[in-house]
Amino acid sequence: MDGMSRRRSAPRPAVPRLLPSSPCPCGSSAAYGDCCGRLHRGQAKATTAESLMRSRFSAFAAQDEAYLLRTWHPDTRPAEVDFDPALRWTRLEVVSTSEGGAFHAQGTVAFRAHWTEGGEEGVLTEHSRFVRHEGAWVYLDALSLG
Repeated sequence: MDGMSRRRSAPRPAVPRLLPSSPCPCGSSAAYGDCCGRLHRGQAKATTAESLMRSRFSAFAAQDEAYLLRTWHPDTRPAEVDFDPALRWTRLEVVSTSEGGAFHAQGTVAFRAHWTEGGEEGVLTEHSRFVRHEGAWVYLDALSLG
């Protein structure tokens, strides 16, 4: 999800707060507090590459830099995540997955991440690679951006 960060150009305005009862940005039918919020708070770990992808999308929507850095492979992790203060991630579509399950060491997830900025709407298409690092799923890199 490297394509989801942008340069910080000014102080960030307040991000819409995700309450535990808010719909989870990842697209599940669960509330944020019962879904990705548990991972963001460190109460659970992603069990598949797809569940990590979904939780990272929610972290981009919530601008949770700590979680994003924690779930980024140390070989490709940036020093910081540069959020665009005007950009809002609004919806995630998982297009396909390959491996990334309980018995795999790596996996890929292709997705479309929808956004709005200044009244415009757009879609980021990415095919991401995830690997296990020290027993946990982490984001490694983008195989392709669309």
